[in-house]
Amino acid sequence: MKRVLGILFAAMLMASAAIAAGPKDYQVTGPVLDVSDDMIIVEKGKEKWEIGRNKDTKVKGDLKKGSKVTVHYKMTATSVESKDAPQTKAKGETKTDTKAKTDAKTTK
Repeated sequence: MKRVLGILFAAMLMASAAIAAGPKDYQVTGPVLDVSDDMIIVEKGKEKWEIGRNKDTKVKGDLKKGSKVTVHYKMTATSVESKDAPQTKAKGETKTDTKAKTDAKTTK
């Protein structure tokens, strides 16, 4: 009985973790090059990382230019534009069928 309850509990725990999973957490560490109310720029190696922030961003310590920081962030899409080509052919229609239709229209 205990074994069945243990397996059931483990299955429920894994299911709840799968539901709660969101975007992956990332981090970047380096000196602050610039900071404002809505962004922070951190230098990592030779790259500059510009990361947005808002009033809900938690800050521990004194955040100022030149401070060494570790920024934890998640990537979230702000918009998505599909670049799929529009479908022009009818299903099952071949290239020669389309050419024949075009030729028939021009000869009338």
